[in-house]
Amino acid sequence: MAKTTLTEEDRTALRRALDLAERGRGCVSPNPLVGAVLVRDGRTIGEGHHAELGGLHAEAAALEDCRARGEDPRAATAYITIEPCAHHGRQPPCAEALVAAGIARAVIASDDPSEHASGRGPAALEAAGVEVSWANGDEAAAARLLNQPFRKRARTGRPLVMLKAAISLDGRTATAAGDSRWISSERSRALVHRWRAEAEAVAVGIGTALADDPLLTARDVNAARQPLRVVFDSAARLPLASRLVASIDEGPVVVVASAEAPAGALRALREAGIEVLTPAGDRPARIAAALSELGGRGVNSLILEGGAALAGAFLDAGEVDELRLFLAPIVLGGDGARPLAGGEGAERVGDALRATDVSCERSGDDLLISARLRDW
Repeated sequence: MAKTTLTEEDRTALRRALDLAERGRGCVSPNPLVGAVLVRDGRTIGEGHHAELGGLHAEAAALEDCRARGEDPRAATAYITIEPCAHHGRQPPCAEALVAAGIARAVIASDDPSEHASGRGPAALEAAGVEVSWANGDEAAAARLLNQPFRKRARTGRPLVMLKAAISLDGRTATAAGDSRWISSERSRALVHRWRAEAEAVAVGIGTALADDPLLTARDVNAARQPLRVVFDSAARLPLASRLVASIDEGPVVVVASAEAPAGALRALREAGIEVLTPAGDRPARIAAALSELGGRGVNSLILEGGAALAGAFLDAGEVDELRLFLAPIVLGGDGARPLAGGEGAERVGDALRATDVSCERSGDDLLISARLRDW
Protein backbone atom coordinates (compact mmCIF):
# COMPACT_ATOMS: atom_id res chain seq x y z
CA MET A 1 0.00 0.00 0.00
CA ALA A 2 2.32 2.71 -1.30
CA LYS A 3 1.49 6.25 -0.25
CA THR A 4 1.05 8.87 -2.93
CA THR A 5 2.06 12.51 -2.96
CA LEU A 6 -1.25 14.31 -3.15
CA THR A 7 -2.07 17.68 -4.64
CA GLU A 8 -3.79 20.41 -2.65
CA GLU A 9 -6.95 19.65 -4.66
CA ASP A 10 -6.71 16.02 -3.50
CA ARG A 11 -6.32 17.06 0.12
CA THR A 12 -9.21 19.51 -0.05
CA ALA A 13 -11.51 16.86 -1.46
CA LEU A 14 -10.43 14.32 1.17
CA ARG A 15 -11.07 16.82 3.96
CA ARG A 16 -14.56 17.35 2.57
CA ALA A 17 -15.10 13.58 2.49
CA LEU A 18 -14.00 13.36 6.14
CA ASP A 19 -16.49 16.08 7.09
CA LEU A 20 -19.25 14.17 5.30
CA ALA A 21 -18.32 10.94 7.06
CA GLU A 22 -18.90 12.57 10.47
CA ARG A 23 -22.59 12.93 9.61
CA GLY A 24 -23.08 9.20 10.11
CA ARG A 25 -21.81 9.18 13.70
CA GLY A 26 -24.08 7.19 15.98
CA CYS A 27 -26.15 5.86 13.06
CA VAL A 28 -24.11 3.29 11.12
CA SER A 29 -22.47 0.97 13.65
CA PRO A 30 -21.10 -1.66 13.34
CA ASN A 31 -20.10 -0.22 9.95
CA PRO A 32 -17.40 2.47 9.75
CA LEU A 33 -18.00 6.16 9.18
CA VAL A 34 -17.43 6.83 5.47
CA GLY A 35 -17.62 9.85 3.20
CA ALA A 36 -17.05 10.14 -0.55
CA VAL A 37 -16.60 13.01 -3.01
CA LEU A 38 -16.54 12.84 -6.81
CA VAL A 39 -14.48 15.44 -8.67
CA ARG A 40 -13.97 15.98 -12.41
CA ASP A 41 -12.11 18.82 -14.08
CA GLY A 42 -11.72 20.57 -10.74
CA ARG A 43 -15.45 20.53 -9.95
CA THR A 44 -17.28 18.53 -7.32
CA ILE A 45 -19.96 16.58 -9.15
CA GLY A 46 -21.21 14.33 -6.34
CA GLU A 47 -21.03 13.85 -2.58
CA GLY A 48 -22.25 11.21 -0.20
CA HIS A 49 -21.83 9.56 3.17
CA HIS A 50 -23.00 6.40 4.88
CA ALA A 51 -26.04 7.79 6.69
CA GLU A 52 -27.71 4.76 8.28
CA LEU A 53 -27.09 1.07 8.79
CA GLY A 54 -28.47 -0.81 5.81
CA GLY A 55 -28.62 2.35 3.71
CA LEU A 56 -26.49 3.37 0.77
CA HIS A 57 -22.75 3.30 1.29
CA ALA A 58 -20.91 6.57 0.80
CA GLU A 59 -19.65 5.74 -2.69
CA ALA A 60 -23.12 4.74 -3.91
CA ALA A 61 -24.63 7.82 -2.30
CA ALA A 62 -22.07 10.04 -4.07
CA LEU A 63 -22.84 8.38 -7.41
CA GLU A 64 -26.56 8.85 -6.82
CA ASP A 65 -25.98 12.52 -5.97
CA CYS A 66 -23.87 12.90 -9.10
CA ARG A 67 -26.66 11.61 -11.32
CA ALA A 68 -29.25 13.70 -9.48
CA ARG A 69 -27.19 16.76 -10.42
CA GLY A 70 -27.25 15.70 -14.06
CA GLU A 71 -23.53 14.97 -14.03
CA ASP A 72 -21.66 12.06 -15.63
CA PRO A 73 -19.23 10.27 -13.26
CA ARG A 74 -17.12 8.84 -16.09
CA ALA A 75 -13.43 9.81 -15.85
CA ALA A 76 -13.99 11.41 -12.42
CA THR A 77 -11.82 10.97 -9.33
CA ALA A 78 -13.45 9.40 -6.28
CA TYR A 79 -12.15 10.55 -2.89
CA ILE A 80 -13.04 8.03 -0.19
CA THR A 81 -12.23 8.04 3.53
CA ILE A 82 -11.80 4.24 3.73
CA GLU A 83 -11.14 1.65 1.05
CA PRO A 84 -14.31 0.64 -0.85
CA CYS A 85 -15.82 -2.74 -0.06
CA ALA A 86 -15.72 -5.59 -2.55
CA HIS A 87 -18.08 -8.00 -0.79
CA HIS A 88 -21.86 -8.37 -0.71
CA GLY A 89 -23.39 -7.32 2.62
CA ARG A 90 -26.42 -5.14 3.32
CA GLN A 91 -25.44 -3.29 0.14
CA PRO A 92 -23.71 -4.43 -3.07
CA PRO A 93 -19.93 -3.95 -3.45
CA CYS A 94 -18.88 -0.31 -3.76
CA ALA A 95 -15.81 -1.20 -5.82
CA GLU A 96 -18.06 -2.70 -8.49
CA ALA A 97 -20.26 0.40 -8.48
CA LEU A 98 -17.25 2.68 -9.00
CA VAL A 99 -15.94 0.53 -11.85
CA ALA A 100 -19.37 0.41 -13.52
CA ALA A 101 -19.63 4.19 -13.24
CA GLY A 102 -16.37 4.63 -15.15
CA ILE A 103 -14.35 6.24 -12.37
CA ALA A 104 -10.80 6.91 -13.60
CA ARG A 105 -9.05 7.37 -10.25
CA ALA A 106 -9.71 6.62 -6.58
CA VAL A 107 -7.94 8.43 -3.75
CA ILE A 108 -8.32 6.45 -0.53
CA ALA A 109 -7.57 7.90 2.90
CA SER A 110 -7.33 4.70 5.00
CA ASP A 111 -7.36 0.94 4.84
CA ASP A 112 -10.11 -1.35 6.12
CA PRO A 113 -8.50 -3.97 8.40
CA SER A 114 -11.57 -6.24 8.34
CA GLU A 115 -10.73 -9.78 7.24
CA HIS A 116 -13.46 -9.80 4.60
CA ALA A 117 -12.48 -6.41 3.17
CA SER A 118 -8.78 -5.66 3.56
CA GLY A 119 -7.25 -4.84 0.18
CA ARG A 120 -9.96 -6.45 -1.93
CA GLY A 121 -11.70 -3.27 -3.03
CA PRO A 122 -8.55 -1.45 -4.17
CA ALA A 123 -7.36 -4.61 -5.92
CA ALA A 124 -10.66 -4.85 -7.80
CA LEU A 125 -10.35 -1.21 -8.87
CA GLU A 126 -6.81 -1.67 -10.12
CA ALA A 127 -7.75 -4.85 -11.98
CA ALA A 128 -10.39 -2.83 -13.81
CA GLY A 129 -7.87 -0.15 -14.80
CA VAL A 130 -8.75 2.43 -12.14
CA GLU A 131 -5.75 4.32 -10.78
CA VAL A 132 -5.60 3.93 -7.00
CA SER A 133 -3.82 6.48 -4.82
CA TRP A 134 -3.38 6.17 -1.05
CA ALA A 135 -3.38 9.30 1.09
CA ASN A 136 -0.64 10.24 3.51
CA GLY A 137 -0.12 12.97 6.07
CA ASP A 138 -2.87 14.68 8.03
CA GLU A 139 -5.76 13.36 5.95
CA ALA A 140 -4.66 9.74 6.32
CA ALA A 141 -4.19 10.16 10.07
CA ALA A 142 -7.60 11.82 10.43
CA ALA A 143 -9.26 8.99 8.50
CA ARG A 144 -7.75 6.38 10.81
CA LEU A 145 -8.72 8.33 13.93
CA LEU A 146 -12.26 8.72 12.61
CA ASN A 147 -12.80 4.97 12.84
CA GLN A 148 -10.69 3.87 15.81
CA PRO A 149 -13.53 1.79 17.37
CA PHE A 150 -14.24 0.03 14.06
CA ARG A 151 -10.56 -0.58 13.45
CA LYS A 152 -9.96 -2.06 16.90
CA ARG A 153 -12.85 -4.50 16.65
CA ALA A 154 -11.77 -5.49 13.14
CA ARG A 155 -8.28 -6.30 14.40
CA THR A 156 -9.00 -7.79 17.82
CA GLY A 157 -12.65 -8.77 17.93
CA ARG A 158 -13.12 -6.44 20.93
CA PRO A 159 -14.62 -2.96 21.24
CA LEU A 160 -12.59 0.16 21.88
CA VAL A 161 -12.85 1.02 25.59
CA MET A 162 -13.08 4.66 26.59
CA LEU A 163 -12.80 5.48 30.31
CA LYS A 164 -14.86 8.55 31.16
CA ALA A 165 -14.81 10.34 34.51
CA ALA A 166 -15.33 13.70 36.16
CA ILE A 167 -12.50 14.56 38.56
CA SER A 168 -11.57 17.40 40.88
CA LEU A 169 -8.34 19.35 40.59
CA ASP A 170 -6.83 16.97 43.16
CA GLY A 171 -7.81 13.91 41.12
CA ARG A 172 -10.86 12.74 43.08
CA THR A 173 -14.13 11.42 41.66
CA ALA A 174 -16.19 11.62 44.87
CA THR A 175 -15.95 12.69 48.49
CA ALA A 176 -15.18 10.25 51.28
CA ALA A 177 -18.95 9.96 51.80
CA GLY A 178 -19.38 8.96 48.17
CA ASP A 179 -20.98 12.22 46.96
CA SER A 180 -20.14 12.98 43.33
CA ARG A 181 -23.15 15.02 42.13
CA TRP A 182 -22.22 17.10 40.41
CA ILE A 183 -18.48 17.41 39.93
CA SER A 184 -18.76 18.21 36.23
CA SER A 185 -20.71 21.06 34.66
CA GLU A 186 -24.11 20.81 33.02
CA ARG A 187 -22.50 21.20 29.62
CA SER A 188 -20.12 18.31 30.33
CA ARG A 189 -22.97 16.07 31.42
CA ALA A 190 -24.86 16.88 28.22
CA LEU A 191 -21.76 15.90 26.24
CA VAL A 192 -21.69 12.51 28.00
CA HIS A 193 -25.25 11.84 26.87
CA ARG A 194 -24.20 12.55 23.29
CA TRP A 195 -21.31 10.10 23.66
CA ARG A 196 -23.72 7.46 24.96
CA ALA A 197 -25.90 8.00 21.90
CA GLU A 198 -22.87 7.46 19.67
CA ALA A 199 -21.51 4.42 21.49
CA GLU A 200 -22.94 0.92 21.39
CA ALA A 201 -22.41 0.06 25.06
CA VAL A 202 -21.91 1.70 28.46
CA ALA A 203 -20.52 -0.11 31.53
CA VAL A 204 -20.30 0.43 35.27
CA GLY A 205 -19.21 -1.67 38.21
CA ILE A 206 -21.69 -2.91 40.81
CA GLY A 207 -20.41 -0.34 43.31
CA THR A 208 -21.52 2.50 41.07
CA ALA A 209 -24.79 0.72 40.27
CA LEU A 210 -25.58 0.40 43.99
CA ALA A 211 -24.44 3.89 45.00
CA ASP A 212 -25.88 5.94 42.13
CA ASP A 213 -28.71 3.74 40.77
CA PRO A 214 -27.97 5.06 37.24
CA LEU A 215 -30.04 4.63 34.10
CA LEU A 216 -27.07 4.83 31.70
CA THR A 217 -29.35 5.86 28.85
CA ALA A 218 -28.75 8.67 26.35
CA ARG A 219 -31.14 11.47 27.23
CA ASP A 220 -31.99 14.88 25.73
CA VAL A 221 -30.22 13.94 22.49
CA ASN A 222 -31.42 12.62 19.16
CA ALA A 223 -30.32 9.02 19.69
CA ALA A 224 -30.79 6.46 16.91
CA ARG A 225 -30.83 3.79 19.62
CA GLN A 226 -29.98 3.37 23.27
CA PRO A 227 -26.63 1.83 24.24
CA LEU A 228 -26.37 -1.66 25.65
CA ARG A 229 -25.98 -1.22 29.42
CA VAL A 230 -23.44 -3.48 31.10
CA VAL A 231 -22.86 -4.04 34.82
CA PHE A 232 -19.78 -5.88 36.04
CA ASP A 233 -21.28 -7.56 39.10
CA SER A 234 -19.33 -10.61 40.24
CA ALA A 235 -21.79 -11.64 42.97
CA ALA A 236 -24.97 -10.77 40.97
CA ARG A 237 -26.03 -8.13 43.51
CA LEU A 238 -27.85 -5.79 41.12
CA PRO A 239 -31.18 -5.06 42.86
CA LEU A 240 -34.33 -6.04 41.01
CA ALA A 241 -35.76 -2.68 42.12
CA SER A 242 -32.91 -0.74 40.48
CA ARG A 243 -33.61 1.71 37.67
CA LEU A 244 -31.53 -0.41 35.32
CA VAL A 245 -33.86 -3.37 35.79
CA ALA A 246 -36.99 -1.21 35.83
CA SER A 247 -36.03 0.41 32.50
CA ILE A 248 -35.38 -2.81 30.61
CA ASP A 249 -37.93 -1.74 27.98
CA GLU A 250 -35.77 1.31 27.18
CA GLY A 251 -32.70 -0.76 26.34
CA PRO A 252 -31.12 -4.12 27.13
CA VAL A 253 -29.03 -4.73 30.25
CA VAL A 254 -26.23 -7.29 30.58
CA VAL A 255 -24.75 -8.36 33.92
CA VAL A 256 -21.27 -9.89 33.87
CA ALA A 257 -21.07 -12.11 36.94
CA SER A 258 -18.78 -14.75 38.30
CA ALA A 259 -19.67 -18.36 37.65
CA GLU A 260 -19.58 -18.73 41.45
CA ALA A 261 -22.32 -16.12 42.02
CA PRO A 262 -25.37 -17.38 43.94
CA ALA A 263 -27.56 -19.41 41.61
CA GLY A 264 -30.74 -17.83 43.00
CA ALA A 265 -29.48 -14.31 42.29
CA LEU A 266 -28.51 -15.24 38.74
CA ARG A 267 -31.90 -16.84 38.14
CA ALA A 268 -33.77 -13.81 39.51
CA LEU A 269 -31.91 -11.44 37.21
CA ARG A 270 -32.64 -13.60 34.19
CA GLU A 271 -36.31 -13.86 35.11
CA ALA A 272 -36.41 -10.06 35.30
CA GLY A 273 -35.24 -9.84 31.69
CA ILE A 274 -31.57 -9.21 32.36
CA GLU A 275 -29.07 -11.12 30.28
CA VAL A 276 -26.43 -12.65 32.53
CA LEU A 277 -22.97 -13.72 31.40
CA THR A 278 -20.93 -15.94 33.71
CA PRO A 279 -17.48 -16.33 32.18
CA ALA A 280 -15.05 -18.47 34.11
CA GLY A 281 -11.84 -17.20 35.67
CA ASP A 282 -10.72 -14.20 37.66
CA ARG A 283 -11.70 -10.60 37.02
CA PRO A 284 -9.27 -9.98 34.14
CA ALA A 285 -10.53 -13.16 32.46
CA ARG A 286 -14.14 -12.06 32.89
CA ILE A 287 -13.33 -8.64 31.46
CA ALA A 288 -11.64 -10.20 28.43
CA ALA A 289 -14.51 -12.62 27.89
CA ALA A 290 -17.11 -9.87 28.20
CA LEU A 291 -15.28 -7.67 25.67
CA SER A 292 -15.03 -10.56 23.22
CA GLU A 293 -18.75 -11.25 23.67
CA LEU A 294 -19.59 -7.59 23.02
CA GLY A 295 -17.34 -7.50 19.98
CA GLY A 296 -19.06 -10.58 18.61
CA ARG A 297 -22.34 -8.69 18.83
CA GLY A 298 -21.03 -5.86 16.70
CA VAL A 299 -20.19 -3.48 19.55
CA ASN A 300 -17.41 -1.19 18.33
CA SER A 301 -17.14 1.06 21.37
CA LEU A 302 -17.72 0.78 25.12
CA ILE A 303 -17.83 3.71 27.53
CA LEU A 304 -16.56 2.81 30.99
CA GLU A 305 -18.30 5.13 33.46
CA GLY A 306 -17.27 3.89 36.92
CA GLY A 307 -16.26 3.21 39.54
CA ALA A 308 -12.68 3.13 40.75
CA ALA A 309 -12.49 -0.66 41.19
CA LEU A 310 -13.71 -1.35 37.68
CA ALA A 311 -11.50 1.38 36.17
CA GLY A 312 -8.49 -0.06 37.96
CA ALA A 313 -9.32 -3.59 36.82
CA PHE A 314 -9.59 -2.50 33.18
CA LEU A 315 -6.37 -0.49 33.41
CA ASP A 316 -4.51 -3.38 35.08
CA ALA A 317 -5.77 -5.71 32.36
CA GLY A 318 -4.57 -3.32 29.62
CA GLU A 319 -8.08 -2.94 28.26
CA VAL A 320 -8.45 0.87 28.24
CA ASP A 321 -7.79 2.55 24.89
CA GLU A 322 -8.77 6.13 25.64
CA LEU A 323 -9.46 8.42 28.59
CA ARG A 324 -11.81 11.39 28.62
CA LEU A 325 -11.58 13.27 31.89
CA PHE A 326 -13.61 16.31 32.87
CA LEU A 327 -11.33 18.29 35.18
CA ALA A 328 -13.57 20.45 37.35
CA PRO A 329 -12.36 23.65 39.08
CA ILE A 330 -12.88 22.27 42.58
CA VAL A 331 -10.70 20.67 45.27
CA LEU A 332 -12.24 17.91 47.40
CA GLY A 333 -9.35 16.97 49.67
CA GLY A 334 -9.63 14.31 52.37
CA ASP A 335 -7.82 11.03 52.85
CA GLY A 336 -10.95 9.06 52.06
CA ALA A 337 -11.98 10.87 48.88
CA ARG A 338 -12.40 8.48 45.95
CA PRO A 339 -9.65 8.19 43.29
CA LEU A 340 -10.17 7.77 39.57
CA ALA A 341 -8.88 4.21 39.58
CA GLY A 342 -8.04 1.52 42.08
CA GLY A 343 -6.39 -1.78 41.29
CA GLU A 344 -2.71 -2.60 41.41
CA GLY A 345 -1.43 0.19 39.18
CA ALA A 346 2.21 0.70 38.26
CA GLU A 347 4.96 -0.01 40.77
CA ARG A 348 7.27 2.54 39.15
CA VAL A 349 6.68 5.72 37.24
CA GLY A 350 8.61 4.16 34.39
CA ASP A 351 6.01 1.39 34.21
CA ALA A 352 3.09 3.79 33.90
CA LEU A 353 0.78 3.75 30.90
CA ARG A 354 1.75 6.59 28.59
CA ALA A 355 -0.66 8.31 26.24
CA THR A 356 0.16 8.49 22.55
CA ASP A 357 -1.72 11.78 22.23
CA VAL A 358 -3.34 14.26 24.63
CA SER A 359 -5.69 17.13 23.82
CA CYS A 360 -7.57 19.65 25.96
CA GLU A 361 -10.65 21.80 25.43
CA ARG A 362 -13.10 23.77 27.53
CA SER A 363 -16.44 22.21 28.45
CA GLY A 364 -18.49 24.69 30.40
CA ASP A 365 -16.54 25.35 33.61
CA ASP A 366 -14.51 22.17 33.10
CA LEU A 367 -11.43 21.24 31.13
CA LEU A 368 -11.98 18.13 29.01
CA ILE A 369 -8.75 16.13 28.72
CA SER A 370 -8.75 13.43 26.03
CA ALA A 371 -5.87 10.94 25.98
CA ARG A 372 -5.34 8.04 23.59
CA LEU A 373 -3.40 5.16 25.11
CA ARG A 374 -3.04 3.23 21.84
CA ASP A 375 -3.80 3.73 18.16
CA TRP A 376 -5.58 1.27 15.93
